[in-house]
Amino acid sequence: MSDPLDKATSRAPATLGEGCLSRYDPEALSVEDGTDFPDAARLWEQLQQASSNRLEAADGQSDTEAAHQLLQARSLLFQVGTGAKR
Repeated sequence: MSDPLDKATSRAPATLGEGCLSRYDPEALSVEDGTDFPDAARLWEQLQQASSNRLEAADGQSDTEAAHQLLQARSLLFQVGTGAKR
């Protein structure tokens, strides 16, 4: 890496498939690609439990109220997964 401008560029990881079936090759991903998330399984279980609790609490609510609560839970999952801030 003798060219100083090489440091300022990024490269996408290797992919598998073509077109709409294209996806990153899991074998080619590493910690340097930002794929290390050791608490993902624990987070997923917590979110699933919270969603389950909301469903149980929603039994007495109208369909509109229950749907709104589920959408809020999915929105939280998306924000956590993407690192988005509220």
